[in-house]
Amino acid sequence: MIYELIEVTPKINKKKVIIVSIIAILVVAICVIAGIAFAKRTKKNIGNNVVSDNSTNIVETNDIVKTKHIAYANMNPVYTDIGKELMSNIYHSQEKTVYLTFDDGPSKSVTPLILDLLKQENIKATFFVLGARAKANPEVLKREYLEGHYIANHGYSHVYGEIYSSPQAVLDEYNRTRDVVREILGTDYDGHLFRFPGGSTGGKYKTIKAEAKTLLNDNNVAYIDWNSLSSDAAGAKTKEAIIQNTIDTVGTKNSVVILMHDAGDKILTYEALPEIIKYLKEQGYSFKNFYSVMK
Repeated sequence: MIYELIEVTPKINKKKVIIVSIIAILVVAICVIAGIAFAKRTKKNIGNNVVSDNSTNIVETNDIVKTKHIAYANMNPVYTDIGKELMSNIYHSQEKTVYLTFDDGPSKSVTPLILDLLKQENIKATFFVLGARAKANPEVLKREYLEGHYIANHGYSHVYGEIYSSPQAVLDEYNRTRDVVREILGTDYDGHLFRFPGGSTGGKYKTIKAEAKTLLNDNNVAYIDWNSLSSDAAGAKTKEAIIQNTIDTVGTKNSVVILMHDAGDKILTYEALPEIIKYLKEQGYSFKNFYSVMK
């Protein structure tokens, strides 16, 4: 008996093939469209929702900024009775403590360099900002705040004839700067801490300053001067002079508040700062800002 092998070709359902092909094409098309939309949205976010300072290589999207605002929301200062007691004893610490403070900023040129160094050294400082310069450099102010530095108040104008025209004028400049800071940060931030331009005592306006202290206190605002200074705004013309002035005025104090400046012309302050920090570390100081006082 002979068997003949016959090749049987299965019947192809052309209708099913067409339907499957159409579904596959639709799936591919949907994936392509979704990918394009995601790319466009990402590009838009990067283009429109970036908080950055070109000099720092720091780029943050609005989502990161929002997250950091939440993280620091509980750090908005509150000037309590404990804080008042701590302020009254700021120069009498039993431990070696140093507060790095910077006046007259923020600036686009010097402040970001100082912030880069502080970040590298893991140090939190205090910035006594001028309202006019904060308004001109809002992104730098945001960076100070988001990186955990303390935003304190140095008045709005730094024009002595204006700020010391009356005790109320001092408070008005404080409030004006506070409002600028709040607008920039998008919070109800109030540092409750003021530094009188030129210091809180003596000079031509000593009577007005004395009366302004009472007015500030009545409005829950503390003030602080310094007990060490770099003289970066008082005659020091070289990096070496700034370093030596700081060392000399730190002396053997346990608790030190150092006066420095971060205005646009204070590049020497930035250049001196690494050696100042190195010296203070070698002497056993721990670094704090006024969040440790304004709980």
